[in-house]
Amino acid sequence: MTPPAKSDTKNRLLPEAQRAQEQRAQTYREKALKMYPWICGRCGREFTGKALRDLTVHHKDHNHENNPPDGSNWELLCIYCHDNEHDRQSVADAYGALKPGEKQDSIATSNPFAALGALLQEKK
Repeated sequence: MTPPAKSDTKNRLLPEAQRAQEQRAQTYREKALKMYPWICGRCGREFTGKALRDLTVHHKDHNHENNPPDGSNWELLCIYCHDNEHDRQSVADAYGALKPGEKQDSIATSNPFAALGALLQEKK
């Protein structure tokens, strides 16, 4: 018997992984919707009925595996605010922004107005 081709394995495993992720998300989403009011934590928009599908669970620490039973790592955000939050995080990561608790290695030493006082004195 020949082993399955890599593409066959990939085609089988990817849908399984996606299903598992969706099931995990449904579990914490349902819990979050029971725990918190159906309001976006950023823009304050309220959700009811069919619009509730636009309310998502955001993981504050960006770790989708961190799902404490008390919901302390979750906040409900509308899809627009959720996308914005992840875009801001991506930009911060790209620019090497400091994370909470980190110290800055160097401080800017440039002072563009250093000679301004002398220039103003010359004008008098």
